[in-house]
Amino acid sequence: MFKLFTSESVTEGHPDKLCDFISDSLLDEYLRKDKKSRCGIETVAGKDVIFVTGEVTSNASVDVEKVVRNAIKKIGYGGVNDIDYKTVKIINNLGEQSPDIALGVDKSAEDKNGSNLGEGAGDQGMMVGYACRETKDYMPLSITLAHALSKRLDEVRKKGIIKGIYPDGKTEVVVAYVDGKPAYVWQIVISISHDEKKDLIELEKEIKEEVINKSIVKDYLFPKTYILINPTGRFVISGPKGDSGLTGRKIIVDTYGGHAPHGGGAFSGKDPTKVDRSAAYMARHIAKNIVANGYADKCLVYLSYIIGVAKPISISISTFGTNTIKENEIQQKVEQTFDLTPRGIINYLDLENVKYSEVTNYGHFGNKDVPWEKIIKF
Repeated sequence: MFKLFTSESVTEGHPDKLCDFISDSLLDEYLRKDKKSRCGIETVAGKDVIFVTGEVTSNASVDVEKVVRNAIKKIGYGGVNDIDYKTVKIINNLGEQSPDIALGVDKSAEDKNGSNLGEGAGDQGMMVGYACRETKDYMPLSITLAHALSKRLDEVRKKGIIKGIYPDGKTEVVVAYVDGKPAYVWQIVISISHDEKKDLIELEKEIKEEVINKSIVKDYLFPKTYILINPTGRFVISGPKGDSGLTGRKIIVDTYGGHAPHGGGAFSGKDPTKVDRSAAYMARHIAKNIVANGYADKCLVYLSYIIGVAKPISISISTFGTNTIKENEIQQKVEQTFDLTPRGIINYLDLENVKYSEVTNYGHFGNKDVPWEKIIKF
């Protein structure tokens, strides 16, 4: 059976990722000064304005404008047909967390009844974890390759290997599956912003040689792999000047490239009491370790929570018929091994000591030196 599957990624300077990075940079600064900071930070970018909004409750004092400008500068924006970190207008609309929400987060419903489970979930929702054997990182091949191309685009720009390109870019990879297994790359699309004087024929040659050929194993490429580079023919006006950006709008890029469902919650700008982030990381950790321990070749983990309640209201595990032991046995192992309350997850994954801006780009899962990607025996 032959099937095509597509995943996309974006570079650091994509407007949505710029907003994710700003939100995570602010979160890092609050947590650096006060590990118990409660943050739900959203950023909007467009037409020379950065609007920062959301809720923060913290003992820390943070220079929001300075953090925002430094984040934009770090990505590499300088004001040539994009955005200038020195002159962009920054609007700070951050307020404190609603006391109604804080009631349930500070003390879970179970603790009010005499238990000792710590904080309640910061919101209701479903969180999804996924893992498979398609790559050494237990991630789907199409999203792994798309991220590799985006990361290389940023690398060749920052190192000056390719001159005249800018931070805003996108990649897309179509993988051909034969009998359910990835066989080869069917199509590659790369869009990268560039100087208006850049020779586009030269750029196409450079992208093929320095990005594609150095990011994708040749075994996956074949003579008829269809490659498109800047399909519109021009990409000069870029970043928030060409398109608005918003925190949390790249949730499929952040996760599994469309190979698994998504609960709907974004990650960036949220402290770990927000199960949108922490429980999604935990679900990935569980799914990856189910596969790594040989209990299945592919695994999907669902966790769901109610605001103010510590324990998940449901845990669901699916192995798509690839399991080597019964699924109910796998679930029993999970429930016996892991504390899935918000405080249990935070402590187990040491989430109060993660630098979140370092995981903003190229997906939150896979080739990352982070606690939720560690393999354990259970």
